[in-house]
Amino acid sequence: MTGKGVYVYAIIPAGEKLPADVAGVGSPPGVLRLVDEGQVAAVVSDAPPQLRARRRDLMAHQESLLRLTDMGPVLPMRFGAVAPDDESVRAQLAGSQAEHLAALSRLDGGVEFNLKALPAQDALAAVVSEEKNVRRLRESVRRRPGYEANVRLGEAVAAALSRRAAEAGKKILHKLTPLARETAAGPDVHGCALNVSFLIDRSRSGAFRTTVQRFADAHRDHVELRVAGPLPCYSFVSSRPLRTPVAGG
Repeated sequence: MTGKGVYVYAIIPAGEKLPADVAGVGSPPGVLRLVDEGQVAAVVSDAPPQLRARRRDLMAHQESLLRLTDMGPVLPMRFGAVAPDDESVRAQLAGSQAEHLAALSRLDGGVEFNLKALPAQDALAAVVSEEKNVRRLRESVRRRPGYEANVRLGEAVAAALSRRAAEAGKKILHKLTPLARETAAGPDVHGCALNVSFLIDRSRSGAFRTTVQRFADAHRDHVELRVAGPLPCYSFVSSRPLRTPVAGG
């Protein structure tokens, strides 16, 4: 111990081994170790001084969680969780052990995929062809060009692109939901028609990606789909597994 506290990555079932050659946060990289309490354990390292959300440390945190997820169920902590010492971690593990065990059981064998649906890029020709209002305004601009007419046309195009993306988002959500154990709506993202995460059996990851790709290919004039995953199951842990302070970013 350095006296600076412990950095907490995740909670896992007790008895699990840590993956080899995983570099923790800090410079030099922290060495991962386990703090056990009953049937669960926290994955920690010594907390580096002046922890900040630097790219290297963000990537080290994420890679550690992905390696842990490859080995079994994980309750991930967000970047920057620091506890005063091992004993405080043990105390919090003991106080919520039943809750942690239930969550680990629920997430066992699962990974998270995040899907964002955005208005299609380079879809103006399709919008003009398929949207009567946009086509009418475009013809009006050609007959009587002017600033206000151009503004109305631009607004109509933007509205049509957003509406088409939202409609496609509802359709892909309907297709993907049966593949998932659970879904979780993400925060609103500017310009994004849909932001949702899926808890997927690892064995169904390929089917999930294939479904997304086929839909994206068939609806490229309506929506752009962006998939991230497999990820640690951040969206399916109802609250931070440990109520630890979070380092400033």
